[in-house]
Amino acid sequence: MKRSVYANWLVVPGMAIYSIFFLLPTLLSFFFSLTVWDLQEWRFVGLLNFKMFFEEPALRGAVTNTLIYAVTTSGLKTVLALLIAVGLASKLPTRNFLRSMIFFPTIVSTVAVGIVFTSLMHPTRGVLNAALAALGISGPDWLGNGSLALYSVILVDVWRGIGMAMMIYLAGLSAIPEEYGEALMVDGGNAWDKFRHITLPLIRPSMNSVIILSFIGGLRSFDLIWAMTGGGPGFATEILSSIVYKQYISGFYGLSTAGNIILLVLVALLAVPLHVRLTKMEVDL
Repeated sequence: MKRSVYANWLVVPGMAIYSIFFLLPTLLSFFFSLTVWDLQEWRFVGLLNFKMFFEEPALRGAVTNTLIYAVTTSGLKTVLALLIAVGLASKLPTRNFLRSMIFFPTIVSTVAVGIVFTSLMHPTRGVLNAALAALGISGPDWLGNGSLALYSVILVDVWRGIGMAMMIYLAGLSAIPEEYGEALMVDGGNAWDKFRHITLPLIRPSMNSVIILSFIGGLRSFDLIWAMTGGGPGFATEILSSIVYKQYISGFYGLSTAGNIILLVLVALLAVPLHVRLTKMEVDL
C-alpha cells in the first residue's frame, strides 16, 4: 500500500506540468474561441467565431493546400528517407559523415532555411536559376508562380526534414538481427529479396512513426511557408495556419482562437484514423 502511494506521488510533478502548460491552455482556448476578447476583457458570442471562420473566402483553398502539403511532404520523407537510411546502414567508410550532413538541416532554424532558400530561388538573382542558365535552361519563378510556389516550399520542407526521418529509420534498421539477412543469402536471396522480405516488414514500426510525425507536421506547418511566401502569390500557398496568423495579427483574437480549434480538430480527425490503420497493418504482418 505504501509503495502504491509513493508511486502516485511521483506522478504529481509530471501531471502538474502537463496540466499547467497543456491541459489548462487547451481548455482556455476552447472557452476563448467562443468570445470576442483582447488582453483586458472578453464578451461571449457563442459559435459566431466559427461561423465567421468558415465564411473566410480563402478557406477552401487553404484546406486544399494544407492537405496537399501534408500528404506530399509525408510521402516524400517516408520514401526518400528510407532509401537513404538503407544506403547509409551499410559499411560505407564515410557513412557517419554523410549521416551528419543529411541530419544537419534539421537543427537549423526553419525561418533561416526559408530566408536562405528564398534568396536561392530568386527568379533573376538566385543561384538555382543561375545554375540552370549555365546549362542553357531558363529557370522558372519558383516562388512567384502560383502553380509552382507550393511545391517549391514542399521540396525545401523535405530537404530540411528528411534527416530526422532518416535517423528514425536507422534506429529501426539497427534493431534488425543480421542473422536474418545472412540466412536469406545462404538460401540464394539477393539484396532486393533482403529489402523486400526482411527490411521492409521489420522496419514497419519506424515507417509508421515517420508517416504520422511528418503528416501531423505538414498539417501544422506554418513558419517555413510564411518565411518563404507569406501565403502568396495571391492565395497560392495559403494554409490554415497562415489564415489563423493573419486573423491574430489583425486583432481578431477570438476568431484566430476558433481557427486554431478547427485546425486541432482537423489534425485529430485525420491523424487518429491514420494511426489506427497503420497500427492494424503493422499487427497484421
